[in-house]
Amino acid sequence: MCVGPCLKSRLLEPVTCNDFLDYDPIKDSLGRFFCRRPLLQRSFYALLDLFFLRAWHVHRTLRRRLGSRRGEALRVLDAGTGFGQYAHFFVRTFPKAHVLAVDVKRDYLANLRRFIDQTRYASRVDTAYEDLTDLKAEGPFDVILSVDVMEHIEDDRAVFRHFARALAPGGLVLINTPSDLGGSDAGVGEASSFIGEHVRDGYNMAELKGKLADAGLTPVEGFYTYGAFGSIAWRLMIKYPMKLLGWSRLFIVLLPFYYTPVLPIGLVLHVIDVRRSNPAGTGVIVVAERV
Repeated sequence: MCVGPCLKSRLLEPVTCNDFLDYDPIKDSLGRFFCRRPLLQRSFYALLDLFFLRAWHVHRTLRRRLGSRRGEALRVLDAGTGFGQYAHFFVRTFPKAHVLAVDVKRDYLANLRRFIDQTRYASRVDTAYEDLTDLKAEGPFDVILSVDVMEHIEDDRAVFRHFARALAPGGLVLINTPSDLGGSDAGVGEASSFIGEHVRDGYNMAELKGKLADAGLTPVEGFYTYGAFGSIAWRLMIKYPMKLLGWSRLFIVLLPFYYTPVLPIGLVLHVIDVRRSNPAGTGVIVVAERV
């Protein structure tokens, strides 16, 4: 049975040369709007967790792997924190966790710092400007989390070596990234990419595990996300609305009517994707440990 190439051909769709320009500016515009007030930002995090299937998989994996350590003072590196929703997830879910959230985008860090300082978690989250290819943080960290970051970095091997250096013995690294079976419609070339900041189409499972192993980490788990059901949810819940907003911001007034029938369908598809073992998918998660 054809799995990889056939799945890729089903999930990838023709897009125009301007499609890749739409996603990131819209994403950042939404972030700026929601990051104006703490209540809005908290709501933004809840929406990201609900609408993005990757968050379902990442949260589930972290709870399964770290559930027995909820009472420990875990030291966490959120490597490429973005809007900061995973840093927020850690300090909410693990009462004694301390997170260092790093990024190369200073505006993201400033928004997270401003938000966290107005919550009861301020003392448990630090922020720092860091280039992961030249990571200065020493750790040692019990958990290093990298969600949709490595597809943006050319020298991924340098990053993985820094992760291995900064990870405590027995600690774990969780990498979430697009796979090479189509990613999030994320081709590198301008003529095919829906998302414009990626330097690679995605990772082959064996390739990602191999690079982590070469850095001195031991892969202990790997699985595909955004399988057949999850990829439909991605298009319905994220891609198509984003493309509409890319054509005109006026479409925002239609989104409530669009999501009224689409949201329940998308959430059911999310549940199916999380509960089934996907033989292939456009996302991949690999967990590795420092033995």
